[in-house]
Amino acid sequence: MSKPPSGTPAPVDEIHWLSLIAAVAAITAVGIAIGLGLPLLSIIMEKRGIPSTLIGFNSAMAGFASMAAAPFTTKFAHRHGVAQTMLLAILFAAVSALGFYYITNFWLWFPLRVVFHGAITVLFILSEFWINATAPPNRRGFVLGIYGTVLSLGFASGPLLFSILGSEGILPFAVGAGVILLASIPIFLARNESPVLDEKPELHFMRYVFLVPTATAAVFIFGAVESGGLSLFPIFGTRAGFTESQAALLLTVMGVGNFIFQIPLGMLSDQVRDRRTLLSAMTLIGLIGALCLPMLVESWALMALVLLFWGGCVSGLYTVGLSHLGSRLQGADLAAANAAFVFSYAVGTVAGPQVIGAAMDVTGNDGFAWAIAAFFGLYVALSVVRIVLKPKRP
Repeated sequence: MSKPPSGTPAPVDEIHWLSLIAAVAAITAVGIAIGLGLPLLSIIMEKRGIPSTLIGFNSAMAGFASMAAAPFTTKFAHRHGVAQTMLLAILFAAVSALGFYYITNFWLWFPLRVVFHGAITVLFILSEFWINATAPPNRRGFVLGIYGTVLSLGFASGPLLFSILGSEGILPFAVGAGVILLASIPIFLARNESPVLDEKPELHFMRYVFLVPTATAAVFIFGAVESGGLSLFPIFGTRAGFTESQAALLLTVMGVGNFIFQIPLGMLSDQVRDRRTLLSAMTLIGLIGALCLPMLVESWALMALVLLFWGGCVSGLYTVGLSHLGSRLQGADLAAANAAFVFSYAVGTVAGPQVIGAAMDVTGNDGFAWAIAAFFGLYVALSVVRIVLKPKRP
């Protein structure tokens, strides 16, 4: 069967399953790599006596790497092909994942983070473009819900693997690298169905950041909370009295919430008239949940229950925001906008660990919750202003 031209929407009800599997494999590797790597590296640095602020700054290098890689990903894929670029990124990600074990100098972890998360960013952008370009328009939310579900499963599996493997020895690093390498198999098999970038975007890269601000602002908040939370929640949890394993399992529970809610939220986004309302509701729930965290440290079970629902709302920002983006653009513009979407996510991952880590150093352990609440509160305020004053704008 011949491949449709770049940017051509899929038939109304047809789902390209081979393409979906390839994109899902890439995002599974991304989810597990982040879900395992962020708490693993943070705990190792904590054991080595690194201050929370420096841990947050090192974690924030993931965002700097994404910000650097995002503007060039579409150009590189245009020149070398989408699938080929993804396969090369997988190789770089797997090799650098092992590098964290063999390189023990803390300061060398900064450039290593750049390599690792730069490669992960390429997988993020191109898997999203692939899935958005081939999703049926009237089922885009559902398809992206599947995509988000698998991403959430990866995030949940990462901390679960961490709780099982621990932070000692080469095993957690080898498992992470192996999972990343496995993603290359379905991508290679589906390489002939990957979308072709045979045209240039119409706008400068930075213009795409502000083209659909509702989506990019939502993913900025998601990036800040997700990256800062994964990096520093194990520290928050252990300082609050939980064991290392209990803190990791709480992250897994939050990931389960992400997993459960992705497809329902995606399908709901296909039905609502204004996705901004849905995004605002999810950020409001996120704000309330964050404010409750300091009051839940006496009960692991109650903390787990809140994180189950809270996690679903947090990750829904990504899926609904991405669905909104895909409904607005196509072709090379969609690829560039996906890069801008991930760029905004990266800015959030820079701000999140640094702000949350600094808040914990300045105000104590509860600073973890207050900083996250501040991020959600910012989006709630901005979205309310946008809906009330500019309801007809994107």
